[in-house]
Amino acid sequence: MNSVRHRQQAQQQDADLLLRIGKQIHFSENEGKALVNQFKYLTKDNKVARQDKLDRSQFREVLQSTFKMTDDIIMDRLMRAFDTDADSCVNLSEWILGLSVFLRGTLEETIVFCFNVYDLNGDGFISKEEMFHLLKNSLVKQPTEEDPDEGIRELVDISIKKMDGDRDGRLSLQDFASAVREDSLLLEAFGQCLPAPEIKDRFLATLSTKL
Repeated sequence: MNSVRHRQQAQQQDADLLLRIGKQIHFSENEGKALVNQFKYLTKDNKVARQDKLDRSQFREVLQSTFKMTDDIIMDRLMRAFDTDADSCVNLSEWILGLSVFLRGTLEETIVFCFNVYDLNGDGFISKEEMFHLLKNSLVKQPTEEDPDEGIRELVDISIKKMDGDRDGRLSLQDFASAVREDSLLLEAFGQCLPAPEIKDRFLATLSTKL
């Protein structure tokens, strides 16, 4: 009897959550319910202390296996982007709100999202050092290159010239947004932090499939 009551209470809490965040997300009611079910499935074997949360390793596993992400730095930054309460875990609300931008965000939402991923130290700017670090980690080095870092430094310089609107040697959110609005390909200039279209479509198709 207690288990039935507990299950009913949990279902009501999930319904209340979807109602509360419904206007903030780009999912239908049925898609929201499917995301709840997927989250419950991903966390079903968790111990009580983390019963309703994805920890870092679980979240990275989702990024790798489902969204084919491979860059360690980007995956850690995505974890921070989803984990808005900074408790080193992703709860159900953060999961749905994060996926809303990750999968169906507007241009303005994804601009802010990607900028925050690239702003490694969270100071509100993407510095040359951060660009270098991101590009060095994501680009494949050619074995014939004597100094592979030189090519990355050149890319950083090109990026600054193209995107740094106020010419202060770093990118503010305004710089980044203006550049992306002119050329949408610059949205992921410093590494992949959104899923490829075919992978995104494949995941969205699962929202119509019950677990």
